[in-house]
Amino acid sequence: MNLFEITDKSGRKLRLTKRQWSHIRKKHPEVENFEDIEQTLKNPLKIINYSLDETIAYYYKYFKHRIFSDKYLLVLVKYLNGEGYIITAYFEEYIR
Repeated sequence: MNLFEITDKSGRKLRLTKRQWSHIRKKHPEVENFEDIEQTLKNPLKIINYSLDETIAYYYKYFKHRIFSDKYLLVLVKYLNGEGYIITAYFEEYIR
């Protein structure tokens, strides 16, 4: 079951499943709500294609109001058959 399905900035469909949201909350509790993920996908600061696997993209968005030094939300997306699936999401200090 999907928590949301959106069209990203580049016109591709992306979805977040309940299963992946559970994974994110368990492994990365600093990601408190899936609305931040949705916002990152709709209006990213930067999108980087993973050099070793062309089906993976990194979406970054800056959240300046966070009290921690890790202010960039990174959302990893895997594309299969023209659709994107969120693998995970977590905060980082820098864009890599």
